[in-house]
Amino acid sequence: MPDTIIPASNGLSHPLHWPAEGATRVPFRVYHDPEILKLEHERIFRGPVWNYLCMEIEIPEKGDFKTTFVGEIPVIVTRNRDGQVHAMVNRCAHKGALVCMQERGNRQRLTCVYHSWNYDLTGQLRGVAFQNGLRGAGGMPEDFDLKNHRLEPLRVAVLHGMVFGTFSDETPPIEEYLGEMVCNIMKRNFSRPHKIIGYHSQIIHNNWKLYAENVRDSYHATLLHTFYTTFKINRLDMDGGMILADPIPWHSLSYAKRATIQEDEGYKEIHSAQFDENALQGPELLNSFHEFDDNITHMIQSNFPNLTFQFTLNSLAVRHFVPKGPGKTELHWYYIGYEDDTPEQEEMRINQGNLTGSAGYVSLEDGCINEFVQRGSHGSEDANEFLEMGGKTAETSEGSRATETSIRGFWTGYRQIMGFDQ
Repeated sequence: MPDTIIPASNGLSHPLHWPAEGATRVPFRVYHDPEILKLEHERIFRGPVWNYLCMEIEIPEKGDFKTTFVGEIPVIVTRNRDGQVHAMVNRCAHKGALVCMQERGNRQRLTCVYHSWNYDLTGQLRGVAFQNGLRGAGGMPEDFDLKNHRLEPLRVAVLHGMVFGTFSDETPPIEEYLGEMVCNIMKRNFSRPHKIIGYHSQIIHNNWKLYAENVRDSYHATLLHTFYTTFKINRLDMDGGMILADPIPWHSLSYAKRATIQEDEGYKEIHSAQFDENALQGPELLNSFHEFDDNITHMIQSNFPNLTFQFTLNSLAVRHFVPKGPGKTELHWYYIGYEDDTPEQEEMRINQGNLTGSAGYVSLEDGCINEFVQRGSHGSEDANEFLEMGGKTAETSEGSRATETSIRGFWTGYRQIMGFDQ
């Protein structure tokens, strides 16, 4: 198969040459080129995908709103007077200013501070200051119609308390887009009444797709995050697997079962024996309780384009990573508990969240390592990643998580929606 060339007419002034090996090779240029990010907004974030917006529990009351992003596009999510959830671009129809400055709140109307254009909670324009002018002079022309000037809407879908939005009329229903595997895992984790028990965010200095790769990289966790190995939280010698969505493998699930570890000699070759002698000074961070009959104690579910659900021991978290230019990403972590948790269970979840969060290991280490790739690949945009661990295809791997199959799945979906596989 010859290299794929994206013509300049598709939005790139300099054609992109994708290697003939397909998803096993990724040009470093996709992490650095601002024109590619612009095209991603057109074909992915404004394209036929469901973008994560927020959780319903963040807007529980009528009049509640929350601001978020689809790609770099600012978005408002609201619950109107009828209790329905709506989403719209946070951009005034007049001059393009932000309408909502706060992260969240409760209002009867959304009013732009610039010229006081005000909108209802569905995004429909309801009033314009001085629309009829003053003393018979000025004002809007006679053919001005409020109905023709509203905040740009998104289609909205709510699934197991998660709110998604899309700009495209071609996006299939949310259950079809996510697929049976993803929907079942979301039901497992979020069908019980849940609540937010913690939150943090961080700026990581790398392209958003490097983080999309990172959360799909099941075998780096026991190499980079050595505490996972030391304290037997997540290791490749546990029963587990990697499941990819069908027919497009752009969503994936990596899982492991702590109780069925069969210790492999390979870990002794990777880590010094001194790790076995270390003792965690806060052993309560590892306290846990049996929660699900499937016995899964670690899972990373990654949904295209930029959403991940993490379940480690009893710590359930939502990770939403938002591009902020070609070389910067804002990562949001929401830690989740259940309404029927006992105080002891909630404390365990919080402690476990601290183990992997901003004061712990995973958040810190992944933030660093992705930046190392961004920096290391700078100036080598014509070179490529090599992704052949576990094979060359993008398909489910139940026998081993020492594989990059999920990363290849991401790039398979990415190339298809971007038109890079033509």
